[in-house]
Amino acid sequence: MKRIVVLGATGFVGTHVALGLKSEECELILACRNAGLIHPELKHEKIIQGDIRDRVYLANLFRDADVVINAFSWTALYAHEIGSRELFFEPTIALIDAAIASNITRFINLSTASAANGDIAHNANVKGAKTNFWPHLNNVIEIEEYLRKRANNRFEVINLRCGLFVGEHYGLGLLPILLPRLKTHLVPLIESGKTQMPLIAGEDIAQAFVKAAFAPSMPHAYEGINVLGGEVPTVGEVLEYINTEFGYPFPHFSVSFPIAHLFGHFMEILDSLMPFDPLVTRSIVHLLKNTNTDNAKAEKLLGYTPKIPWKDAVRRQINEIHKSQTQPMKMAKDIR
Repeated sequence: MKRIVVLGATGFVGTHVALGLKSEECELILACRNAGLIHPELKHEKIIQGDIRDRVYLANLFRDADVVINAFSWTALYAHEIGSRELFFEPTIALIDAAIASNITRFINLSTASAANGDIAHNANVKGAKTNFWPHLNNVIEIEEYLRKRANNRFEVINLRCGLFVGEHYGLGLLPILLPRLKTHLVPLIESGKTQMPLIAGEDIAQAFVKAAFAPSMPHAYEGINVLGGEVPTVGEVLEYINTEFGYPFPHFSVSFPIAHLFGHFMEILDSLMPFDPLVTRSIVHLLKNTNTDNAKAEKLLGYTPKIPWKDAVRRQINEIHKSQTQPMKMAKDIR
């Protein structure tokens, strides 16, 4: 029986993955910083509470484990270079080293389709494209490269580049950031909303990670795999649905990507003078660009078939937002 450790078990991805693993033949271990935040359906699983920055905690966490699912993250949608380095990049490198030292045979890493590299984005084995404005995304790409270098026939790495998260148990995400901004009537469409928004529901993310945990050996020691929802709507289609279903204002005008990028940069410059997060940042603009990715490799290597309609996942997430989010969500989130 496989012994599987899920890191970041209180976050969006970690929660969905752990719920997905409950029905599988495995010994499930949930690692988190605050056990009080574990989903109620997971309270009876084995939980190891601790700070991932604690080397002693890490040294004991992977003992006798076979598979590590790394859903740990600290996220910032702009700036926060030092925080991303200290709270995300450095702890993640340490946990990778600890996993190797503990003879973990398979390491499944959470990444993002937004790391995709232009016209060759469909090939998730290709190095991601760094930016000069989003330090956190650059750290995500550096972690991918570190895993690529450390992967070998004794330490297999499956790096899942997921689409934009939607669904229940959300943490930081594009929709919770976007919805309060739509209410200002100042947020424009970009390129008339014609670009794709590669949404993926939490349950489909869980399916991909669970299948990755039990899949046969991969063709290569390091495999990057894109994972999206079944139907990829355009930005305009998503905003029209949100307008029709929930009454959020539909943008009144459209701008090009270069103009949106310049406006986002200007908002970031003003950030130090404002008591609130910027209206738009260059990272938000980046998230709305086409990623040119698909599920072909995930279907072939993992048998992944997305099942959740994007409208259903969006509806459930917005209902949860209305129920639990009383203040606009911050663009940088504390470690959990």
